[in-house]
Amino acid sequence: MIRNSSDMLIKSLAESIALEYPQIILPIDKIIEQEEIKLFYDSYGDTFDGMTIYDDSDFYMHINSFRGNKPDTARARFTIAHELGHYFIDNHRIGLMEGVLKPHPSRNNENSHAKIEREADYFASCLLMPEERFIKSFHKRKFDFEIIKNLSEQFHTSVTATAIRFANIGNHAIMIVCGENGQIKWRWNSEDFMYKYLLYSNKIPENSVMGEYFYKARQTSGTEDVWAIDWFNYVDDSNINKKLKEHCITHKNMALSIIW
Repeated sequence: MIRNSSDMLIKSLAESIALEYPQIILPIDKIIEQEEIKLFYDSYGDTFDGMTIYDDSDFYMHINSFRGNKPDTARARFTIAHELGHYFIDNHRIGLMEGVLKPHPSRNNENSHAKIEREADYFASCLLMPEERFIKSFHKRKFDFEIIKNLSEQFHTSVTATAIRFANIGNHAIMIVCGENGQIKWRWNSEDFMYKYLLYSNKIPENSVMGEYFYKARQTSGTEDVWAIDWFNYVDDSNINKKLKEHCITHKNMALSIIW
């Protein structure tokens, strides 16, 4: 059994490593090199994004190029940062070295319920987007999707990872919904987001921007207005005519909406 690590400890650990480097885009390959981790990119099919193995006194990190983890892409950077979480977080590293924590596949954008995976994801976010630098990049700006896009480019992180980081420490409450084939895959929101309950527990609402993509094959074009009642349950009478903003990014059978 692996003991849990506190968010405060993980944040302090990740950001202390990140702030050793002056670059906004963290040179993650340098960390791999300095720690003498054996890094391999290969195609493992649609199985996992990353896996860390300890064997014969060495750590080996396997990155799956089949799932888009090509060297120096935003996706690969997050995958490596996640695996570094397993390496740097004491409980994870000791667990791997002692065989208590078995090598296991990690997948991006899965919103895992496993505590060690959530800890590694949080480590990755703090490592790639340390709070001090992240907050400076949007201080006093009025929120719109361009902030997420600009932050993503500035830190060389995916829109998904950047949006989740903003939801956690940003200056405007947002909700993020990931959909696949018309079904809700996962959701994430700022603690102070005004609505907590989606209209449906599993299904993407038909009248949302994402819903129109899945059910009507309508391509989205930037940020659009949506009625709160088209996304959320328990909207009180005073907000029955309230409109929100939805920015939906689509790719084949997948979609990601940021709502504010």
